[in-house]
Amino acid sequence: MKKVLVSIFLVFTSFLMNAQYTEIINSKRPGFSESPYSVGTDVMQFETGLYYRDQNKNQLDVSSKTIGGELFFRYGKFLEKLEFNAKIAYQRDKVQNSFNLPYKGSGISELTIGAKYLIYQQEYIDKSKEIRSWKRKFSFDKKRLIPSVGVYAGVNTNFLGNDYEDPDGISFKGAILLQNDLTDRFVVLTNLIADNITSDNNYYKYIITATYAISNKWSFFIENQTRYQKSHKPKVNNGAGLAYLFNKNLQLDASIRTNFFADYSYTYSSIGASWRLDKHSDEVIRKSSVAKPLYSKKYSRKKRGNIFSRIFKKKN
Repeated sequence: MKKVLVSIFLVFTSFLMNAQYTEIINSKRPGFSESPYSVGTDVMQFETGLYYRDQNKNQLDVSSKTIGGELFFRYGKFLEKLEFNAKIAYQRDKVQNSFNLPYKGSGISELTIGAKYLIYQQEYIDKSKEIRSWKRKFSFDKKRLIPSVGVYAGVNTNFLGNDYEDPDGISFKGAILLQNDLTDRFVVLTNLIADNITSDNNYYKYIITATYAISNKWSFFIENQTRYQKSHKPKVNNGAGLAYLFNKNLQLDASIRTNFFADYSYTYSSIGASWRLDKHSDEVIRKSSVAKPLYSKKYSRKKRGNIFSRIFKKKN
């Protein structure tokens, strides 16, 4: 798995710098995977939700029920390609074992601070203006098979509740973030993640998420997450969910997950919302022959979008 991570790590154009900002909110919820694109400069975004998790390890006769909440904060500054973020989660656990001795724990279970940067973005041919050839207009652009690539680096702090502290202290997290826009409606995200680096509890995982926009308001996703850890069997879960665009700055979502192993049952459900405070402004280009500043049409009109933004702009 290490060799894989080492060997490997929604329409847009560029003007002086590559645009990341979208006129419609672009959230990572309700999936676990993350896009390589940032929210854009001077944008603050809050992605929060409540979740319930039920696990049952039949071989050990141990079951646990968890209810919690999480907040993922994203902030764009300095560069369009750069994003700073932080995630905090609080949960309450109830664990039951074969001796019928229940255990309860609660507190901050995760506090991670990090940043991501887009190192390569794939450009696609705009076929909407193609009028001479029907075949060219509707043919598949092979460039869509080459993903846009981002990198993430973060620190898992140990400012956690007593029940969730890592004996090894702080640890590090790294990821390679890939995105393929296979069509204007269909997007595939692939994340390759190394977590708890420098800790005895380190592990590797990949997440593959396929998202499809049903309309300019609704989209759904399916997702596979597989985790590899030393001396443990791979843990696999699959999820599905819906997202609803309430307005350009607010998205609502719901999801559910499970696995299919006889010796280990797992269910997870969540509801949440994403909201942004948008203070983004386009770069002003000054020309000596013009008295007042002009905005670049390429930059302001062809901003990189998510599924919602592309469909919304098409219909308007």
